[in-house]
Amino acid sequence: MSTPEELRYTAEHEWVALADDGRARIGITDYAQNQLGDVVFVELPDVGAHLDADEPFGEIESTKSVSELFAPLDGEVVAVNDAVTASPETVNSDPYGEGWLVEVTVDDPSAVEALLTAEAYRRVIDN
Repeated sequence: MSTPEELRYTAEHEWVALADDGRARIGITDYAQNQLGDVVFVELPDVGAHLDADEPFGEIESTKSVSELFAPLDGEVVAVNDAVTASPETVNSDPYGEGWLVEVTVDDPSAVEALLTAEAYRRVIDN
């Protein structure tokens, strides 16, 4: 399983990439997409919606199950990856690239530091 070192992670299997402008790109991990199987549907919030950390912000459906997506941080949605809603399988083929889900303007960028490092996330999925 791929776990890029430059990203931060949650125990619910979301990843966060924080940009210099305070925006965070959010997606699901390689481990999560592998556990889900073939992704067939993704429901994401609208631009302008506010995400609350640890609260559901959408759903991802696979041939195996339906899972909620949990916000890793508080913030306002400023972009939604429409390519993923049109072609959900992108989450399987490129979870850290073209398969990103939303971008948010983070309320408190320092909150990213409280998320799991790649090493800590690998310990979560190894247990």
